[in-house]
Amino acid sequence: MSDTAVTLGGARETASGGSILRLLSYNIQVGIRTRRARQYLTNSWKHVLPHANRFENLDRVAQVLRGYDIVGLQEVDAGSLRSNFVNLTEYLATQAGFPYWHHRVNRRIGRFAQHASGLLSRVAPAELREYGLPGLIPGRGVTLARYGRREHALVVLNIHLSLSRRARQSQLARVAEIIAEYPHAVVMGDMNCAPDSPELRELFRRTNLREPLEAFATFPSWQPQRNIDHILVTEELAVTRAEVLSHSYSDHLPISMDVRVPEEIGLVSL
Repeated sequence: MSDTAVTLGGARETASGGSILRLLSYNIQVGIRTRRARQYLTNSWKHVLPHANRFENLDRVAQVLRGYDIVGLQEVDAGSLRSNFVNLTEYLATQAGFPYWHHRVNRRIGRFAQHASGLLSRVAPAELREYGLPGLIPGRGVTLARYGRREHALVVLNIHLSLSRRARQSQLARVAEIIAEYPHAVVMGDMNCAPDSPELRELFRRTNLREPLEAFATFPSWQPQRNIDHILVTEELAVTRAEVLSHSYSDHLPISMDVRVPEEIGLVSL
């Protein structure tokens, strides 16, 4: 499976004594605010055409993002007709004051849609890398950001998994391979499955990722019942806080986590 690497420069003073890193994962449904099931039908046109309220809602999303250090976004648009040809990852990075951002296009549908995922960071990554994921419909993938020195690195992966269980099993097997060499890893995103699903149980078996301590229901946002959005961390990272936020600016709720990062990782301070 091919991958793409991009190395970023710009060293800053390293933090001492370890750091608390604030993480957020949010499926933003390309800026569409869905508050009841029938809006999937009445708002379906917003997935292909621009609308006046999209950026008002994205500005609300940006307000939520401002309190975090690293954010994984799913269901953004990389700049097409429906987003007024604005890259939504870049827009949210600007509105929320993130100096570093990266988007990965998962699927291009001409001028109408550029399905993508996005990563925002207040900390300078040492490296960004993209990996493709297997699936019946090609395009899904992983964005990996590496922070700190390679021998003590922290890696953060942003993913959006398939609706198909069989595809998710293959995709999570690939994720397990990617993080195998990293003792300090975060995997976050819309995984479309619960922690007790066979595919996530297999991921926990193959890696040092720990199972969530609580069941956080994130979908649908107006009556959350399904626990499908996750922030998973390896056992070497201490979780100091985890919660689902009540902001209903999408059909998913955002999930957040604070982790204590060991000093040897050498995160740059802002």
